[in-house]
Amino acid sequence: SPYGCRLMIARLKGIVDLIGDGWLILDVNGVGYMAFCSGKTLSQMVVGKAARLEIETHVREDHIHLYGFADETERNWFRILTSVQGVGAKVGLAILGVLSADELIQTIAAADKAVITRAPGVGPKLATRILSELKDKVSDLALDVATKQSSNSANNTSDSGNAPSNLSDAASALINLGYGPSEALGAVSRAAANMDCDPDVQELISKGLRELAPADR
Repeated sequence: SPYGCRLMIARLKGIVDLIGDGWLILDVNGVGYMAFCSGKTLSQMVVGKAARLEIETHVREDHIHLYGFADETERNWFRILTSVQGVGAKVGLAILGVLSADELIQTIAAADKAVITRAPGVGPKLATRILSELKDKVSDLALDVATKQSSNSANNTSDSGNAPSNLSDAASALINLGYGPSEALGAVSRAAANMDCDPDVQELISKGLRELAPADR
């Protein structure tokens, strides 16, 4: 069987037994599982308290390592980051310890190398590779998040289906004015969320610029 030699764990629920530097031990019905975690995930854990971890299992010839995450979003970002050449599990966790999912989208879409290099183990060369390889993927993620926010904020009217299209058009206009993709998408989605009715493109552009104005001062 192709699965016979592999132990694949996707999730663990138990009691936090011990927390160390970059890892914890989760007691699951008397069995202690060691999982390597980001600083953000570890900060949410308390010894003696119940916890649930989304798990990424790495199987090698000489070891099986478990990587634990507070939620599926963090685990998905771990997978995305470690798909980049030169980003191993340790560096992936270091990045996730510094940046949240939303911050990663903004940082990569804006090609902000300085922010990425705040993570231990990420130098300028690796930061450039991360930004280059993930730019297109993150732009799609940012647009998806923004359009979902717009759809959720729109009234349940028959013409509300135009909201995602208007949001995309308004964001494109702001990008053409020189704003980064994540900046533009974030601004127009926040503007749309504060409107009581389905906004048109011009309204979104105008209010999106107001959202961006404080950052320019």
